[in-house]
Amino acid sequence: MPIMSICRTPDSDGWEELQDMSFIQPYLDKMNGSGHGTNGSAGTPDDERAWTIGVINSRAKYLTAETFGYKINANGVSLKKKQLWTLQPTGQRDHVSLRSHLGKYLAVDSFGNVTCEADELEPGAVFEIAVADDGSGRWAFKNVERKYFLGAGGDKLLCNAKTPSDGELWYIHLAARPQVNVYSVGRKRFAHLSESLEEIHVDANIPWGEDTLFTLEFRDNHYAVHTCNNLYLHRDGRLQSSCSEDCLFAIEYHNGSLALRDRSGRYLSPIGSKALLKTRAQAVTKDELFSLENSLPQACFGAVLNDRYVSVKQGVDVTANQEEVGEHERFLMEYDLATRRWYIRTMHDKYWTLGTAGGIQAASGKKSSNSLFDLLWHRNGTVSFRANNGKCLSTKKSGHLFANSEENEESARFYFYLINRPILVLKSEQGFVGYKSSSTTKLECNKASYETIQVERGQRGQVFFKGQNGMYWTPDDGVSASSREPYPFYLELREPTRMCIKDEQGAYLCAQKNGSFRLDSTDADRATYWEF
Repeated sequence: MPIMSICRTPDSDGWEELQDMSFIQPYLDKMNGSGHGTNGSAGTPDDERAWTIGVINSRAKYLTAETFGYKINANGVSLKKKQLWTLQPTGQRDHVSLRSHLGKYLAVDSFGNVTCEADELEPGAVFEIAVADDGSGRWAFKNVERKYFLGAGGDKLLCNAKTPSDGELWYIHLAARPQVNVYSVGRKRFAHLSESLEEIHVDANIPWGEDTLFTLEFRDNHYAVHTCNNLYLHRDGRLQSSCSEDCLFAIEYHNGSLALRDRSGRYLSPIGSKALLKTRAQAVTKDELFSLENSLPQACFGAVLNDRYVSVKQGVDVTANQEEVGEHERFLMEYDLATRRWYIRTMHDKYWTLGTAGGIQAASGKKSSNSLFDLLWHRNGTVSFRANNGKCLSTKKSGHLFANSEENEESARFYFYLINRPILVLKSEQGFVGYKSSSTTKLECNKASYETIQVERGQRGQVFFKGQNGMYWTPDDGVSASSREPYPFYLELREPTRMCIKDEQGAYLCAQKNGSFRLDSTDADRATYWEF
């Protein structure tokens, strides 16, 4: 998802006006060239820089566009389809528009009445953004044509305030994929867990491995930084097991980047030679600026034939010969949207490539048709790789891979492990996966907020899902996090951010329109593509 930025220029009233509209190119688009989307919820905006958000007023209600009659109000209780808005540049550097899930523009007439019926951008639909300089991170929308601020009074939206008060201040809920890589603009490095697993350091050259994955949790209209080892970042740089007030940050945007401010008005930044992430400065410089980038899936593969992991440790040859998973056994999965096939990239920025004799090497950093592979998923949880010559990769006795087999041969099958998601957030078309209520272990997939899922790796491609209550997922008239014994699942990567999930019997987890989900069909065409 693209991230909007604000260039901070305080005026005499202590407000920050939007001076520039530039967007962070998501890591996903950098790597595979696919277009920007809106997290699968509200369609694809015309402008690839558009940003999908929820807008929350002082009464904790969401700005809502009703499906019928183009009515708008601020009565939404959670972020669902009707509460999604596309924030979009209008062509001028400091002007933006808000567009509903129906594709209609929010606009203000000469009397201050607010409508949402126009298909085309008109002068009354153009706004400037001001950000409250009080640490809350709240925004005010100033209509360019009328020169008044957008507010909500009961069921009605108004635009008649010359200066913003509580009624004209809005929290912004990012409708973005919550699991990201964090890049420091000043250090030009990525954040990662320290070796001690007790701090976050910002000195990684590339976002490789699960320790560079962070979950941004939206709590009390602020954001918490949740690490892959299930801890929360405290403002003093420590990691702790629970999320306290000192783990919550307000968001601000500056010159194309994001800043996070704690309740005392200090900003997160990398400090000292270790680049320890903590709050210190009360003003924003490059050191306090970050970009959020989508994290591509990283995987390892175990050959069924010899029970060894595929590796490039020995050089350019791609060989299944390692007993453990290290850096040389981790591969980045890059999706080619045009062919719906995959590039497989090593940590040295080389790609698996089909050679003239059928062998597979990772000697070149250039993409070609011979670097593309189809992933063929099998009922027993394994996968085959079909190369550009139409043959599948086969494991030889030496461990070397050659594209000279059919997918039904045992030597052409591999166990798949999604390495960089030890904590998982899942989303269906209805919403996020979370508990049905606070008093039950039953799970549903239509929630506005998500529950983080701990992922444990088993044998031969198996994974086990564990809830934050310490109990494992199990089939139980649906799915619940209620078992002390792990129940095995298999993951099937279908798209860069979507996968199918099934059990040992080949039954896929399928979402229902009422929000429930269960192990259902063994037909892959009917399986739910879970966004992760």
